[in-house]
Amino acid sequence: MADSPDGTAPVRRPGRVPLVAQVLLLQIAVIVVCLVVGFGWHIAKVDDDMRVEHAERALAVARAVAGDPDVRRLLLAEQGRDLDPAALASGVLQREALDITRRTGVLFVVIANADGVRVAHPDPAEIGRPVSTDPGAVLAGQDVMETDRGTLGESVRGKAPVTDDAGDVVGFVSTGISTQRVSDATRHDIVVTVGLAAAALAVGVMGSALLARRWRRLTLGLEPDELVDLVGEQRAVLHSLADGVLAIDAAGRLRMVNDRARRLLDVDATTGTSVDDLGLTPRIRRTLDRPHEVPIAATVGDRVVMASTHRVDADGRDLGMVLSVVDRTDIENLTAELDTVRSLSEALRAQRHETANRFHVLGGLLRHGDVDEAVDYLDEITGSGGRSGIDGLANVAEPHLHAFLDAKAVLARERGVTVTLGPQTWVAGALAEPVAATTVLGNLLDNAVEAAGPGGGVDVELLTDRRALWITVADDGPGIVFDDPGEVFDEGRSSKDHTAVPGGRGMGLSLCRQICRRHGGDLRVADPGGPSASARTVFVADLPDAMTEGPHDD
Repeated sequence: MADSPDGTAPVRRPGRVPLVAQVLLLQIAVIVVCLVVGFGWHIAKVDDDMRVEHAERALAVARAVAGDPDVRRLLLAEQGRDLDPAALASGVLQREALDITRRTGVLFVVIANADGVRVAHPDPAEIGRPVSTDPGAVLAGQDVMETDRGTLGESVRGKAPVTDDAGDVVGFVSTGISTQRVSDATRHDIVVTVGLAAAALAVGVMGSALLARRWRRLTLGLEPDELVDLVGEQRAVLHSLADGVLAIDAAGRLRMVNDRARRLLDVDATTGTSVDDLGLTPRIRRTLDRPHEVPIAATVGDRVVMASTHRVDADGRDLGMVLSVVDRTDIENLTAELDTVRSLSEALRAQRHETANRFHVLGGLLRHGDVDEAVDYLDEITGSGGRSGIDGLANVAEPHLHAFLDAKAVLARERGVTVTLGPQTWVAGALAEPVAATTVLGNLLDNAVEAAGPGGGVDVELLTDRRALWITVADDGPGIVFDDPGEVFDEGRSSKDHTAVPGGRGMGLSLCRQICRRHGGDLRVADPGGPSASARTVFVADLPDAMTEGPHDD
């Protein structure tokens, strides 16, 4: 018994004949009925054909004898004379009839005169007696073929008239072939037919068995009701999964897509649609061309998903592939928030370390009695203690951006990178979606700090007008390495180490552009930079609805 697709044996309902057996039995029954009907029709036709064939043969012999000039002459000689049976039994006509009977293999050759009296017969005792069947038709000049019983038993007969030169009937010849001989010929034909029918039945049964076996293999040994249950269960499971599942057959056509995959991949297609017509993003499409069992990150609209592709085969036959997608948007958002918190935490750690050092200095001065120096030191640190890691931060009134920039500047300073706030910076009001704005700003800053490296510099400029927020980040790093600067926004395109991050790098800028576009704006490369000392790489992001309605500066 074949296993079901999950590897477990299917449960059979008691008392039910498997469909494969039903189909096999039905096919065999149809074959047998067809053979019986055909065989019966053939036997009846063969019997009729055999009788006609032997009757025609008997008639041909009778015609040949009736057309013999000697037979005609001898019959004319007997006209009007009293018949002498003894003389006729030893006469020429009798010898001629017996000789023809022997040579042709017929049952008898009987010659009778115009009165229907036998003048030649295989049994000499019958000579001189009237024929046993009605001679009316043949004496009227007609050829006759019939099956009848006479003195020699039942036979298939052919009768032909004997005529004189004027065309008058002077007698007739009756030739018979035993019906037993006809039956023997029919029986031989039937035996051959039975053999052919048996061979046909055997071939039919064998073909039905092979078909049933193929059916069983194609259905994995499952019955129709089991297949219906299985399909229903799988559909319920697939559509209840938190992961998106999309199945493509070996010909590149959509076979199945669950509701989650439709939402995550923005697919609205029916079964049978070509994979090229599904509207998949280029990165997702490439995973189908080059299957990845290790999940890779991709953006679809404003979502980030992890996609993996698995090929499916059965018994060495390629069935296509399955694309699995998992929504990672919430994780990315949480990661962005965590990065913000981590940045603030790192900034606080650095400031705590700096504050501890100041307290150590102050404590030492007081222990040594240097009160005046301690007072001067307190005045100095009181005047500078509120100083942040970046000048001009007072122009950023939005609390999230203020704290975020301060923290990022402190972290950059620890890595030897100076972050400078542009002179045009002015941010008033509050962020409508702090996570979106800090995600874009944080990614651009992180990339710029990493590109600038120790001793490098990063310029940041923020500007708001009503609800719009513009972010400009420039660094003096080596510039964009791609021939087309726009390639930095392609998913999976990165000059950094891809193996350090699950799913690969190259998602940050792509995600930031998606965020900007979701808010009606965009992220672009204003200057790709380069190896020149004066060249700077500049990114500009605009978020038209990033701020809440509030006061603005004209």
